[in-house]
Amino acid sequence: MSADPAADSALARALDRATHRATSAAAGPAVGPSLADAGAPGSDPVLDIRDLSVVYRTPGGDVRAVDHVNLALGAGEVVGLAGESGSGKSTLAYGACRLLRAPALVTNGSVTYRGRRVSRPADILKMRPDELRRLRWREIAIVFQSAMNALNPVLNVRDQLLDAIHAHLKMPRDEAHSRAASLLDLVGIPRSRLRSYPHELSGGMRQRVMIAMALAAEPEIIIMDEPTTALDVVVQRDILAQIVELKDRLGFSILFITHDLSLLLELADRIAVMYAGQFVEIATSDEIHRESAHPYTKGLLNSFPSLRGPRRELVGIPGSPPDLGHPPPGCPFVPRCAYARPECVEVDMRLLPVATSQDPDHVTACPFVLPDTPAPPVPSVASGRPAGELGT
Repeated sequence: MSADPAADSALARALDRATHRATSAAAGPAVGPSLADAGAPGSDPVLDIRDLSVVYRTPGGDVRAVDHVNLALGAGEVVGLAGESGSGKSTLAYGACRLLRAPALVTNGSVTYRGRRVSRPADILKMRPDELRRLRWREIAIVFQSAMNALNPVLNVRDQLLDAIHAHLKMPRDEAHSRAASLLDLVGIPRSRLRSYPHELSGGMRQRVMIAMALAAEPEIIIMDEPTTALDVVVQRDILAQIVELKDRLGFSILFITHDLSLLLELADRIAVMYAGQFVEIATSDEIHRESAHPYTKGLLNSFPSLRGPRRELVGIPGSPPDLGHPPPGCPFVPRCAYARPECVEVDMRLLPVATSQDPDHVTACPFVLPDTPAPPVPSVASGRPAGELGT
């Protein structure tokens, strides 16, 4: 890591709008060439997660929360992690940053960071505590799920911003105060709110303060863990528009975690759909929307209404996620899958290209279902008719 404040400042002023692609892949080490290597020619991902596994140690055995996952994030890109609660999204992100506490344990893998301010690639999982302190927030910042819980209730906004600034940047007191005010300008909050405490702010303003804190040290990567949860749709839209604007202006990369796939379709460049600790499908947001291949992705897309097109009945995904302490053989989605067949219990969950897709980076863990595979009839809970057939 660079310890030269002058060099850091020069690099910060030279922030550009990087446009390299972010690519992702998930499978065991025997999958073959990783999709992490399929980015823009001559470019390396700024964050490269390889074969990462995380377990939770319990008296009844290990719970495999993340199982041999690969993920690459390119410079200036937005990669979305989608999946229902308990699928392993947050565990993956926090494990990669070594933010997990016991009984969580990273059992396998590497996490390589290649930022503009580091002289050579660094494996986060092998860093010393002092190196981790320099990395966190300076290079990789996080916007946590609940701003009210993440913010200190007894410190005002200015003090919390100054805390983040002084921890990672060497600058005079007056300059730090000016920077704190500028950070509020960036996220659209009046400077008069610098003296406000978290409980005096609305939910949307608290979330904007969290984003301002994440930007305080000009990081290369921002991990956003469901930053718009519990906010109304109008505030959510404003915050997402601001995130995109800031990303384009400052050139940082975003790993955006959410259970709301419809949100990622608007925001992300690429989407990785996660289920039971593994990726089941990865593609561009357009491919996920129009040519989804995995039954779980199809189920997520059918669980929210479309604003245009013919009327259709919403169909939920039946059942519950599997017990990751005793995962089923083969595909973990089999008990909930309308496309399931006997061969599914023998599937190894490697990601392979979708045969009918023109995008070679569109990969799925299901070898039996394609984007144009007809959906089997599913009884409607509300009407008793097959899903998709609405009365007049």
